[in-house]
Amino acid sequence: MPRPHVLLSAAVSLDGHLDDASPERLLLSNAEDFDRVDALRADSDAILVGGGTLRADNPRLLVDSAERRAGRVAAGRPAYPLKVTLSASGRLDPGLKFWHTGGAKVVYTTDTTAPALRAALAGAPGTEVVALGAEVPLGAVLDDLGARGVDRLMVEGGGGVHTRFLAEGLADELQLAVAPLLVGQADAPRFLSPAAYPGGPARRMRLLEARTVGDVVLLRYAPKESPDEHP
Repeated sequence: MPRPHVLLSAAVSLDGHLDDASPERLLLSNAEDFDRVDALRADSDAILVGGGTLRADNPRLLVDSAERRAGRVAAGRPAYPLKVTLSASGRLDPGLKFWHTGGAKVVYTTDTTAPALRAALAGAPGTEVVALGAEVPLGAVLDDLGARGVDRLMVEGGGGVHTRFLAEGLADELQLAVAPLLVGQADAPRFLSPAAYPGGPARRMRLLEARTVGDVVLLRYAPKESPDEHP
């Protein structure tokens, strides 16, 4: 089965942070941009976040618009996209909102961690724990999602997950909402970490779109393509 189209989606500060270092979540986007992200979720077959994001942010990862959910159902799709997370450690609190909202969920983990994680999440409705061996390789995750009929995968973080997808050349599209603020804190989480990215520092991605969404600037890139491939 073909792998899904992988869209990375993130909101960042001007200095490249996903959040600040305070216990409260820093809201980088505005109402108009949140609605844009909700539309992206509604158009996706699955939404993926890393285990660290679940622990830090406790997100629900839902399609908020009732109209968009109804449109999915009318098209023969579930009201909510499949929710996906990755966890090699298995440290996932069964009380998180992720497990108790929306529809089906899949957790990809290791052979060693899977039995305990299945036991811990036995009370989480619609949750499947999938063991992928000694590690959690992204290629195997995409292969399994493709076999489940996932055509469009939206990846919402965190920074470690975005870094892996880009470093391994697995992202088809990057949508970056740049907010007009500066975090300036050394211990605040960053969008990307140091990595051996394909092509190195000299390689330029092809820009697909740049537009304003309220006071946020949306940048869309094709990470696998270069400008000189499209004269």
